[in-house]
Amino acid sequence: MNMQNHPASHEMSHDEILRAELSVLRAAHRDLDQEITALTQQKLASSLTLQRLKKKKLLLKDQISRLEDEVTPDIIA
Repeated sequence: MNMQNHPASHEMSHDEILRAELSVLRAAHRDLDQEITALTQQKLASSLTLQRLKKKKLLLKDQISRLEDEVTPDIIA
């Protein structure tokens, strides 16, 4: 049997890698959202800390959007 013609079963395709990255980014985005919510409910929450977390969350959302655009095939109308 010639093993060179068969890719290793553990290798991921480009789309699979992107989908895995998306999953990680979405989880991080959810975690940040929960952290922001918890801090907002605290009376002594630092506004600077909240601003930094919200900015990080927005950057994650932008990364998620870019990856979703790359994974989602273009539909020509």
